[in-house]
Parts: sequence; C-alpha cells; structure tokens
Amino acid sequence: MSAFTHHWQPGDPQLPTLLLLHGTGGDEQDLLPLGEALLPDAALLSPRGQVLEHGMPRFFRRLAEGVFDEADLVARTHELADWIAEAAQAYRFDTSRLVAVGFSNGANIAAAMLLLRPEVLAGAVLFRAMYPIDPPRQPDLRGRRVFLGGGVIDTMIPRESADLLERTLQEAGAEVTSTWQMAGHGLTPADARAAQAWLADLTWAGESEAEQG
Repeated sequence: MSAFTHHWQPGDPQLPTLLLLHGTGGDEQDLLPLGEALLPDAALLSPRGQVLEHGMPRFFRRLAEGVFDEADLVARTHELADWIAEAAQAYRFDTSRLVAVGFSNGANIAAAMLLLRPEVLAGAVLFRAMYPIDPPRQPDLRGRRVFLGGGVIDTMIPRESADLLERTLQEAGAEVTSTWQMAGHGLTPADARAAQAWLADLTWAGESEAEQG
C-alpha cells in the first residue's frame, strides 16, 4: 500500500466508496471536504498523483495545456487501477460499488480508467473533464453511471472535447448525466449540489433494486 501516498477514511459499508482524484497541484487532502459533502458517511479513498509538474502533483504527464502524454497516461491509468485493487483488499471495500470523484486532471484519469480499465469503477463524477485518449477497443460500460460537470465559460476545456467524452461513454453503454454551470474551470456550489443530488439518487436506486431483487 505504499505505491501512492493516500488518505483512507472508513465509512458506512452500505454506501458506495468514493475514489477522490485531485486536480493539478492538489494532494490526498484536497477533495476530502467535497467527498464528505457529496455523500456523507461514505468511505473515502484519496491518492496523491505521482507526477510532478513544476512541483505540483498530477496523475499523468502532459506535453502542454490540453495536450496529454498518451503513453504516460496509459501507463499511469493501469498503475492506478492496479493500486486500487490492492487498496480494496487492504481496506475491504467493494470495487463493484466504487465511484470516482475527479476534478480536472483527476477527472481525466478517471475518464481514462473508464475507457481502459472499466472493471475498476462502478461509476464516476467527472468535474471539468475532457476526452483523454482513444481506447484500443470500445469498453463495455453497460451498468456504469457517469456524471459530467462542465463550466460554460471554462477556457481550459474545449466544449467539443467534453462533448466527445460524453458521446464515447454513451456509445460504450454508460448512462451519462451531463450538467453545465455558468462557471469557469473552478468548481462552484452549484456543481456540488448537482453531483450530490445525482449521487443520492444513485444510492437510492441501487438500494431499491437490491431490496426488490
């Protein structure tokens, strides 16, 4: 469990576990308040990205703003996915109920994980995500649910890239909810409220299906 510096916060085993993935310059503490607000009492797993860009942690390298080092992105995605499997054994959480909550760089590696290692995540909340990489084959995302939170005046994320991510996830079978706030790249209270409502509905739906079945 030493590959990623991380924070583990135990929670209610009846709730999904949230995988918190920070943006550039964040760390394992960065999204803890957001995770606690989005799904109170849920267990939180928050790793720190292992790439440094001018001293700022990231989850994978980029060549320029919006231009990803694709080989590094692929390698780092598999590395993170393998570590999550180890963490699930160490902390005894169910990966079939693991939901990523990512912002910016963290959202992009979560999106890459959905495309390259779809078995790792049950769903994702992706704030300010863009299309990360062409997968070698279309993943099977049936049963996965994804929340996309975009900013209408976000100058860092091209709208066409966000739209391509949405289409790609839908074509792979994911149920995608896309929301747009009158905001830039930073998160707003409206983003958090929308994601909180989506997660509450997701949790309720899962429990109802279990009770019925």
